Amino acid sequence: MTRMLVAALVAALAATAARAHFAFILPEADGAAAKVVFSDSLEPDTKVNLDKLAATKLTARAGGKDTPLEWKKADGFLAVKLPGGGPRVVFGVTEYGVLQKGDAAPFRLCYYPKALVLGASAAPVGGPLVVEVVPHGAAGKTRFQVLYKGKAAADAEATVLAPGGDKKQLKTDKDGFTPEFAPTGRYGVFARVTDASPGEYAGKAYTETRHYATLVTDVK
Repeated sequence: MTRMLVAALVAALAATAARAHFAFILPEADGAAAKVVFSDSLEPDTKVNLDKLAATKLTARAGGKDTPLEWKKADGFLAVKLPGGGPRVVFGVTEYGVLQKGDAAPFRLCYYPKALVLGASAAPVGGPLVVEVVPHGAAGKTRFQVLYKGKAAADAEATVLAPGGDKKQLKTDKDGFTPEFAPTGRYGVFARVTDASPGEYAGKAYTETRHYATLVTDVK
């Protein structure tokens, strides 16, 4: 019985870890709109509470000009209309707040979602994106670089959601790069960098900040 209980507990913990959610920006095919989801995949999760995304600040960048975006809450996602046409980069900052799980030390959690729309330039956004994922290479040899404050983040934890449903967890190399990926189609990537500096946010003390960057891009 004891072994069964231990096995059940391990399975429950594994399932919880697998259900970790991240903020993704999912552009529509025509580039006219996008969905912001809080999910463990590139699909809306209608069971999650989107209230924590209420502080998300979204921006569209085209031709060197930044335009703030407004969103509306929908069923499992935030609906966003994208101004203009052609290639654009859409990015955001979600200040999730200070969290504490059980007796563990409290931590600050921030998300930095980004999407490349209609073949937008892969150049880093920089600025508000403390952590950022940048695609490199031609189709068939696509790899992703994780940047922290504009510099390569070595040994960063990253997960690549490849076309076809493949999911690969890895760590970046000394230059912040993942291995190459051959499939074409829509990719989702999320990466974590932890800043061990303590601080205070909204009146709550924390011991570290966990920064998560996400990227959605279509490789053709």
